[in-house]
Amino acid sequence: MRNYEVMFIIESTLEDEKKEATIEMVKEVISANGEVDKVDVWGMRKLAYPIQKKNEGYYVLIEFKADSDLPNELDRRLKISDSVIRHLIINKDEK
Repeated sequence: MRNYEVMFIIESTLEDEKKEATIEMVKEVISANGEVDKVDVWGMRKLAYPIQKKNEGYYVLIEFKADSDLPNELDRRLKISDSVIRHLIINKDEK
């Protein structure tokens, strides 16, 4: 298993329940074929530049261990999610 981290930005206009549901969805995708190590919710932050005419977002960072095929599935699920405006998956093992 390799070490990864995913950072994603959730729309700031969503209710807290929908934000939590999005975080749980990501954790469930990871838990299906890997293990969640650490969930770090940064909360509301100002974006460096406007994304889809929005200036704020709800930041979440999740560290996890998984096989090499899980990031592709996670990337696909985050792309089709309406509540996630940006995401980035990083392999922490590669130098």
